[in-house]
Amino acid sequence: MQEATTRVRPLTYEEASFDFDLQTIQAGRTLGSSERIVGQPRALRSLTLGLSLQKSGYNIFVSGDSGSGRHEAVKYCIQQLRSDTTLLRDVVYVCNFPQPDSPKALVFPAGQGEIFCDACQQFNQEILALAFEKKDFLPRSLALVSELEAQFQAFPVREYFNHLKADLARQATHLQHLDEKAIKADPIATKYRVNLLVNHARSTERPLVIESHPSFSNLFGSVDPNEKIPHLAMHAGSLLEASGGFIIIDAEELLSESGLYDALKRYLDAHALALEGGVGVKGELRNSVVRPQMVNLPVKVILIGTEDTFDTLAEGDERFLTLFKISSQFDYSMPLNPQTIAQSITNLDTYAKWHRLLPIAESAFSQLLRYSCWYVESRSHLSTQFSALYDLLEEADWWARQTGKDQIDDQLILKVNDERSYANGISESKINEEIINGEMIISLSGTKIGVVNGLAVMDRGSASFGTPTVISCTVAPGNEGIVNIEHEAGLSGEIHDKGLLILEGYLRKHYARSFPLSIYAGIAFEQSYAEVDGDSASSSELYALLSAIGDLPIRQDIAVTGSVNQMGLIQPVGGINEKIEGFFRTCQATGLTGRQGVIIPIQNVRNLILPYEVLNAIKEKQFSIYPISNIDEGMQLLTGRPIGIRNAKGNWSAGNFNFEIEDRLKRMYQAVLSNRG
Repeated sequence: MQEATTRVRPLTYEEASFDFDLQTIQAGRTLGSSERIVGQPRALRSLTLGLSLQKSGYNIFVSGDSGSGRHEAVKYCIQQLRSDTTLLRDVVYVCNFPQPDSPKALVFPAGQGEIFCDACQQFNQEILALAFEKKDFLPRSLALVSELEAQFQAFPVREYFNHLKADLARQATHLQHLDEKAIKADPIATKYRVNLLVNHARSTERPLVIESHPSFSNLFGSVDPNEKIPHLAMHAGSLLEASGGFIIIDAEELLSESGLYDALKRYLDAHALALEGGVGVKGELRNSVVRPQMVNLPVKVILIGTEDTFDTLAEGDERFLTLFKISSQFDYSMPLNPQTIAQSITNLDTYAKWHRLLPIAESAFSQLLRYSCWYVESRSHLSTQFSALYDLLEEADWWARQTGKDQIDDQLILKVNDERSYANGISESKINEEIINGEMIISLSGTKIGVVNGLAVMDRGSASFGTPTVISCTVAPGNEGIVNIEHEAGLSGEIHDKGLLILEGYLRKHYARSFPLSIYAGIAFEQSYAEVDGDSASSSELYALLSAIGDLPIRQDIAVTGSVNQMGLIQPVGGINEKIEGFFRTCQATGLTGRQGVIIPIQNVRNLILPYEVLNAIKEKQFSIYPISNIDEGMQLLTGRPIGIRNAKGNWSAGNFNFEIEDRLKRMYQAVLSNRG
């Protein structure tokens, strides 16, 4: 058998580049778009279904990233349904004479509640006047009740009037012993007034309430502790105000107050409120309980939150999916095609006009769309998080006005990115300074055994940058296997731990086929004092391990990123653009040699949207990007030695790195075996 002589080829300038030409922008502007909500067809379809169905349990949880247009989309879909006012009802609370601490709710068609309230206000004044006179109080008051009852006989208020008559009969004897001052202080002075909590007299559409600060009092209402008449002490909360319509609640805010989500569930289950009087904390009211009767008025509850919050509720609460049967999931990206290009251009153009920004040149749209792809790390997708693009436009508009330009062009978009990098680049600059002056020990030239330059992404608020990190490995005969020093120090996350276990599986699969794996290996991130997690450095760790096992020097001028599986196949990772740019900046700070570069998973080529400075260095052969598909290709590049092949007996041919690694592993096994003997 003959060994294949394939070698990894660096990306050409054309392969590494990604741009939108002006013809694409012009075609997008010509095509245009009338879509109000862009890139969310699944979310809009589920929203429309959930908002239209009135069946119990069809409340909605809207999930997705902030800035993906969730709130605007929900309001847009609701607006299509608000004109149907057939569900609107007025809610009036009256005294429940047999049980005053449980005010009674009366429901009227929209507009009739206000008429009833005004009539009861007049009635109460007339009753008070009769109380002062005392003469023939009962027959005269009952006559007033009859007049009032006749006015509203078409509505379901007969039971209330029957109780009202009985109460007036009791008051007739009671009032005989009161003077004028006592009558004014008596509940009769306000008792027969009513409390109009929901009034749709002037409503022309179904209510939409946005509750961004949910609390017990904000959602369920409150009771005025200074009001002695229970039904008059009640103040409506946003749930009652939204009856017949829609209420939007921030899910994370809802969960932040203990017990509030459980109270909302009880409301959705039973449509009952429990308001409590007496001053408490955080809007929650305690002590003497007022329990109003609650009518079953329809209200559509829409929770808006993150994917993590949805998963937490779905997995941890068995009632959640029965109360929120509709999940409207907003995507962070959309496929890149002529339609979405046109929609994005129209969306950005509309935003600029609405906010009186300077006109946007076609060259600026090219950079805006490029940034959109960079934001989602994909050459085949655009971002749906338009808020990030709006911010870019706002900053570009500011710079345009500062420099006296009359439009936003591509150079201004690039300037915004440069200014952001400068403003957030202190940490990155400090790291490169430490590398230059030797405080951080890292080599960017020559070769070393058991040492690899990995790549990491560091976050600072909304900004992030890539930086090289030294991964080292030492080996010896033993039975401990691979020891994760970060784990032993309590600095390793679960995903990173898993990545280290995969390396042991690779050694058994690739080398230790006919003998036991007998090795002690210690792998560490040098001069790293924060927690390490994720598996994007697992290929780097494997290269360091193989180098240490085979005593093979590997290049220090090439940094590595990529995840690996037990089969030795390289898997894609996130943050690829930041990692490449970060290593390039480090090489640039210490001096480009023309040999430096980065090894990346071949699948990540479709994610490359690199700064033009990096692309120019690639064009001038000063920096290279090597896409690979397996560990053998990476080792061949890093060691400069051939891969080799297994012969018919399953042994590696001599003179290649695989032979050296397997031979050393065999000798480690023999050393362990002889020590036992």
